Amino acid sequence: MADLAPKYDPSAVEKGRYQKWLDEDLFKPSGDKKAHPYSIVIPPPNVTGKLHLGHAWDTAIQDTLIRLKRMQGYDTLYLPGMDHAGIATQAKVEARLREEGKDRHELGREKFLEQVWAWKDEYANIIKSQWSKLGLSLDYSRERFTLDDGLSKAVKKVFVQLYNEGLIYRGQYIINWDPKLETALSDIEVIHKDDNGAFYHINYPLADGSGSVEIATTRPETMFGDTAVAVAPGDERYKDLIGKELIVPIVGRRIPIIEDQHVDPEFGTGLVKITPAHDPNDFAVGNRHNLERINVMNDNGTMNQEAGKYEGMDRFEARKALVADLKEEGYLVKEEPIVHSVGHSERSGVQVEPRLSTQWFVKMKPLADKVLENQDSEGKVNFVPERFAHTLEQWMENVHDWVISRQLWWGHRIPAWYNKKTGEMVVQEEAPEDIENWEQDPDVLDTWFSSALWPFSTMGWPDTDSEDFKRYFPTNALVTGYDIIFFWVSRMIFQSLHFTKEKPFDDVVLHGLIRDEQGRKMSKSLGNGIDPMDVIDKYGADALRWFLLNGTAPGQDTRFSYTKMDAAWNFINKIWNASRFVIMNLPDDAKPAHMPDTSKFDLADSWIFDRLNHTVSEVTRLFDEYQFGEAGRELYNFIWNDFCDWYIEISKVALNGDDEELKARKQENLIWILDQILRLMHPIMPFVTEKLWLSMPHEGESIMVADYPVTHQEFENKQADEDMAFLIEIIKSVRNIRMEVNAPMSSSIDIMIQLDNAENKHILDDNMDYVNNFLHPKSLEVVTKIDAPKLAKNAVVPGAQIFVPLTELVNVDEEIAKMEKEEKHLEDEVARAEKKLANKGFVDHAPAAVVEKEQAKKADYESQLAGVRQRIQDLKESN
Repeated sequence: MADLAPKYDPSAVEKGRYQKWLDEDLFKPSGDKKAHPYSIVIPPPNVTGKLHLGHAWDTAIQDTLIRLKRMQGYDTLYLPGMDHAGIATQAKVEARLREEGKDRHELGREKFLEQVWAWKDEYANIIKSQWSKLGLSLDYSRERFTLDDGLSKAVKKVFVQLYNEGLIYRGQYIINWDPKLETALSDIEVIHKDDNGAFYHINYPLADGSGSVEIATTRPETMFGDTAVAVAPGDERYKDLIGKELIVPIVGRRIPIIEDQHVDPEFGTGLVKITPAHDPNDFAVGNRHNLERINVMNDNGTMNQEAGKYEGMDRFEARKALVADLKEEGYLVKEEPIVHSVGHSERSGVQVEPRLSTQWFVKMKPLADKVLENQDSEGKVNFVPERFAHTLEQWMENVHDWVISRQLWWGHRIPAWYNKKTGEMVVQEEAPEDIENWEQDPDVLDTWFSSALWPFSTMGWPDTDSEDFKRYFPTNALVTGYDIIFFWVSRMIFQSLHFTKEKPFDDVVLHGLIRDEQGRKMSKSLGNGIDPMDVIDKYGADALRWFLLNGTAPGQDTRFSYTKMDAAWNFINKIWNASRFVIMNLPDDAKPAHMPDTSKFDLADSWIFDRLNHTVSEVTRLFDEYQFGEAGRELYNFIWNDFCDWYIEISKVALNGDDEELKARKQENLIWILDQILRLMHPIMPFVTEKLWLSMPHEGESIMVADYPVTHQEFENKQADEDMAFLIEIIKSVRNIRMEVNAPMSSSIDIMIQLDNAENKHILDDNMDYVNNFLHPKSLEVVTKIDAPKLAKNAVVPGAQIFVPLTELVNVDEEIAKMEKEEKHLEDEVARAEKKLANKGFVDHAPAAVVEKEQAKKADYESQLAGVRQRIQDLKESN
């Protein structure tokens, strides 16, 4: 048995422990083929930077589940890995290059990718060091990366198969374009924010010179791409204009006036300019009317040759210049300021440009239908909380085709090749043999395309004979935030159903966001972010994990606070001190914990083992239901209240006594309960439980592979639970009375207990050692009828009333003087309230709530005054 420091020091406890676990290969699956497999693949963090508190929350839950299942005898796999995060990582590396005065185009694709791989290695090492600080029991021998060879093989197979099935296609569509990063974005990579803008009302002259029509637009710079003006079918105002032509101001191009159902006659002037290359709705109108598509912008958001003299200008600068020219030439009718919702790139923050582009798309409806069909079956993916299943279904019901190509260099290159001479395209997993005659598509795939395969590509798929794939897929649980159901969870489900015919995981356990103490989302702009590694340096990984597991119910946000972290550290210190006490009170030849003999239990023993049974049962159930916060409360109440505050204190009577047999029994009971507590807590607090478990008599090299506690029928004793609860209530009540009258525990006092039921007398009689030790009575009267003294403090508990005569505990004259002083103070308060309420101006003009509050204060003061006067009378009669 090792000596333990007087105070819990997380840095000393955690130092070197993780490496020892790694050296002993404790994180790998057991290899026991008879055991049930249980697997979790880590949601791969992006190699864009360090882990944040959200990652810590994810992984604390995952590791708790893995450690729990490992102790319960499952063959567990917790598989690590990271995501290349194409657009995000490339943006980070390009920003670093700009700081160095470099540009990726100057470097070229190959040299630039060398820079990105160096970045990846740098941050992958940081992330792995953070995983170790968090204590994650990951099997690093199976670590994966979304750009490694195995996953690249899976990505290519999926792309080619979907293409051959007609579910991937290439075409021109309006997509979201990021002019800063010069790449396409999917709908869910666009964040809509309110921006200040304007409606620009512009006169478009009729080509026949008969007048003009007024058009309103928020993006006048796109008018260089106008190819029609549309009106609603049947709009009487404009029926005579259908088929006529307009002249686009400044541009001078003739465009037709057409009818189309897209136009809302109630909105604006009822006339809409149609720009098929720069608006998704206009694109659809253009298709219906076979209109020309004129792209007026370059990839970087500057105007192209279609914009005439504005060529080369930034889109927003061109807007200003164009509006000024329209005004000067008499085309601008008015400029109407508005605030409107505008899409912004999630990655670069710039305003997204809807833009015609040739891209690769996934046809989503057939894949989404499979998900919806599966969610109606017994094999559905379970969501915790269940309400988030509806979020998935809503998105699948309203899904759009997914643009999967990105104009980046970092990522999975699209497996399509174009013949340099003929332009012929082939889509296949490997390059054509005569590669010198072919050029590969320069685009890469959306990061989520490879991430969508994560649960099965990490297991060796497409090799369906892979041992890991056959044993550990589907995985058991995915733990992640509710904010990426659209981005990631949904895509994993439809890809898995399509390619493996299986759901990717049984359960999706969703947590919320970690906010600051004021409830705000943590962000760089607010400067309120918290580095989880800083928290660990101060409080230890176990305290952070306890806070994260115990913070909230599934699906709910939580607030980080250092007050909560202080409480977490205090709880661990309580466990530390309790363990130290138990270990210090063991004999030198103490044996490892073993099942106690229940036939020799006294009331306190029977009670604590029944409470232990209840705790094991409830915590196991709550963990299975992913109710981590509720499980934490059960553990806290049992450890702090039942074990530390009561059973240990009660045990001190025997430990300090002369009965060696009784002392030995208490020692055996204490070590058994402590052993069970440490096992219960290990999944959440791996470091401190390992240290404490190894510091006492134990069997095995690590608590990590010790058996998780189970219930024992012989520990069930509801009567003991009730009897002990009765005894505890009496002890607590007498202690409270002592505090109220300043009677220290060292002083003996007279105690009178009136029982509602005489049968309960045996509880006190059988446990007189505890009664004497905790109540320290000078005299003790336990009866069913008491003639209570007037001068006494009393308390009511379930099944009894307690009276403590005060004659010998207080100086009556001093108490009367103190009460009379209080009487005068309360009389003044009552008089003040009466005067205020007698003021008609106050009663008639003050808000009703204020008057009611004053009336309530007066009634309270009167009640207190009556009590003080009764107290004074009782004191005088007793004197």
